[in-house]
Amino acid sequence: MFQANSTSVTIFFFVGFSRYPKVEIIILVLCLLMYLLTLLGNMILISITILDSHLHTPMYFFLSNLSFLDIWYTSPALTPMLANFVSGRNTISFSGCAAQMYVSLAMGSTECVLLSMMAYDRYVAICNPLRYPIIMNRRVCVQIAAGCWVTGCLTALVETVSVLQMSLCGNSIINHFACEILAVLKLVCVDTSTVQLIMLVISILLLPMSVLLIGISYALILSKILRINSADGRSKAFSTCVAHLTVLVLFFGTALFMYLKPSAVDSQEIDKFMTLAYVALTPMLNPIIYSLRNKDVKAAVKKLLSRNPLVLS
Repeated sequence: MFQANSTSVTIFFFVGFSRYPKVEIIILVLCLLMYLLTLLGNMILISITILDSHLHTPMYFFLSNLSFLDIWYTSPALTPMLANFVSGRNTISFSGCAAQMYVSLAMGSTECVLLSMMAYDRYVAICNPLRYPIIMNRRVCVQIAAGCWVTGCLTALVETVSVLQMSLCGNSIINHFACEILAVLKLVCVDTSTVQLIMLVISILLLPMSVLLIGISYALILSKILRINSADGRSKAFSTCVAHLTVLVLFFGTALFMYLKPSAVDSQEIDKFMTLAYVALTPMLNPIIYSLRNKDVKAAVKKLLSRNPLVLS
């Protein structure tokens, strides 16, 4: 789909964390552990939501989508970085960079929309419990999930094409560990105002708008919870939202800082660690947060293990 521009840049070199030689190996080991935990945790969540009929509900349908998305979100950035460290090359081809940038943007954008839809799902479940099975039926859930994926993939395509069709002036050194769009944009030697405007519009539509929808959903949820007479009822209703709120703070906090921070705040070193937070840390924590605070998930895991005693041996 993409071709190198007139400057004939066919390969990029990553700076990565080479400026921190004393801690680089520690960072990479931690990234490897986080990646393995991400794969294990999210694959377990996907498996139990498929195998346990009690989890065939809208909430777990969206959660399995989130787990599948997180695997693809973290893999394009971390696997090349780890492979480059082992091989000592720290390079990526132009087409590989385009693919890495696109997949990362697509998964990140999809997650923004998906998390807002998960907030809407919690709103309907708590504020309209009797109509919940009707409003959030299987067909609606599939349409919502498909809409999230299509939105994320299309916006990522627009951003990726707009950046990689610009002249790079022969500069092929990316001060990052992956083809992160803001890092690649710094290599462009022509006017980037149009691309920055496109990115700003998309970022506003995806980030603040998603945060606004989530805020409205949870304001209505909180209002409903406060009207519940029993303390146990309030505690149970609120506990179903705590995990989702924790994930929202982690994901949107880092994403908002990265893509909507003031232009005066321009530190590529900070950007690297912020990228690690939402590319490596958040996908690893998602299954842990949801499983530790969710009795249904823990019960499903125990049930699955009891059916497969070899897993315990």
